[in-house]
Amino acid sequence: MKPKEQYNNARYWQIGLFSLNNASTNLYLALMGYISYYANSIAGFGVMLISSLLTGLSIFDAVTDPVVGFLLDRTKGRFGKFRPFMMLGNLTMAVSSILLYYTTHKVDSCVRIIYFVAVYGLFVLGFTFQTVVAKSGQTILTDNPKQRPLSTYFDSLFIMAAYGGTALFVGNYLVPKYGGFTNEGLFLEYTLWVVGLSFAGTLLAMAGIASKDKPNVIAAQAGHQKIHARDYWEIIRGNKPIRMLIFAACTDKFAATVYSHTTVGVMLYGILMKNYGISGLIGVVTAIPTLFVVSAGIHVAQRMGQKKSLVLFTALGIFFQLVMTGVLMSGRISQVSFSIRNVNGITIWFVVVYVLLNGCKSITNNMVVPMIADCSDYERYRSGKFVPGLMGALFSFVDKVFTALGTGFVGVVMLIMGYNQRLPQIGDPVTAGLKWTTLFLYCGVPIIGWICSLISMRHYSLDQQKMHHITEELHSGDVCGKAKERKGGRKALKKGHRGRQK
Repeated sequence: MKPKEQYNNARYWQIGLFSLNNASTNLYLALMGYISYYANSIAGFGVMLISSLLTGLSIFDAVTDPVVGFLLDRTKGRFGKFRPFMMLGNLTMAVSSILLYYTTHKVDSCVRIIYFVAVYGLFVLGFTFQTVVAKSGQTILTDNPKQRPLSTYFDSLFIMAAYGGTALFVGNYLVPKYGGFTNEGLFLEYTLWVVGLSFAGTLLAMAGIASKDKPNVIAAQAGHQKIHARDYWEIIRGNKPIRMLIFAACTDKFAATVYSHTTVGVMLYGILMKNYGISGLIGVVTAIPTLFVVSAGIHVAQRMGQKKSLVLFTALGIFFQLVMTGVLMSGRISQVSFSIRNVNGITIWFVVVYVLLNGCKSITNNMVVPMIADCSDYERYRSGKFVPGLMGALFSFVDKVFTALGTGFVGVVMLIMGYNQRLPQIGDPVTAGLKWTTLFLYCGVPIIGWICSLISMRHYSLDQQKMHHITEELHSGDVCGKAKERKGGRKALKKGHRGRQK
């Protein structure tokens, strides 16, 4: 293997700062997790209407990814390839979010739905611009197999802070202050906080990638290639690893969309456990222990490769999710408390299992981002095409389709449960149907998703040994997969020879 100096290395602070780009988009994702409650309680939309609109808009979100990815691959401006997309995307999300939460309920009811769709569609475009960078920027940041898994650690850290911090902020500050999700003041204040924090994170992320996102640096990898739309089908057809990774990640994404849905959180913490404040406190209480689990995953990835780490922690996730199912079925689950005076056995069980389970979720959800960069390197080795935008956009496209399906799935389940006009609210009575539905959505769906992920990983070929070989060939100048082509040529000759013999 080539010496360490031959790699395109990055400093740890660069990897950490660039991960804030992902955290910035996840802050908005957390904000939009409450859009169902805003649209239902404030804007006056019905539950099924909201579910249908959000599912359709999520599909539109997915359709925009290939277009933006194509634009990114063709961008060669003086300000770099990635940073303009980051800034434009973040500013677009800021403007559209303010319009969405501040004005939708004030628009005349005759055109309110059209207005909601138009403004949310604008948000979708901004979100696509920034998330495509999150999925593709790793390619130029570093190609060192020891460094790429570190982005999983930083992504896990910052995303936990984004979701855990917002859950704590909403559950323990905004909900008590405004009395629940029926007060528009809650959404107005929450939006301003997200806009400010996300913009700051984007600026720091741009600083992290600035030294790599320069025309001369990118040209060294891309050369003078010209990317055309017609090239995309050949790339998709020939790059089996990205197809397998997409399938694995998207079944996980569907599950994550379901179990992390705001409605499921209300059902679990606000109804089943009878203490919605736990939804915010749990992230704070378990943050440091969870990072220890994530650190173990990164250590495994650095020693054994990202594929083996993903497979291992997916299997562990299934096991701990089964254990969590047993914990939640306990008749004492409503006694979970983080008060020092009321700590009991069920609280200890819940926290320990939650830490182990959440650590596995963080690894499986975030490990795929640096693995996209591996698939991009494989494509450059296979065909000579440097298309990080396509790799990120293709992944994000299917990812968002499954997110839309997950959102729609929760809406259909709520409709079947009888929630036609209103969503479950904090303090609703616990019924047998609600309890089993919560267990299915929070525990059953993730297990099914992870099993599908394990099946697809059996056909994913980019293990540690393969990536070492690819990186070595790329640095030696073999960017067209010449060895593979010669091998394929020999196979064709042998096949032709056998045909002549027949």
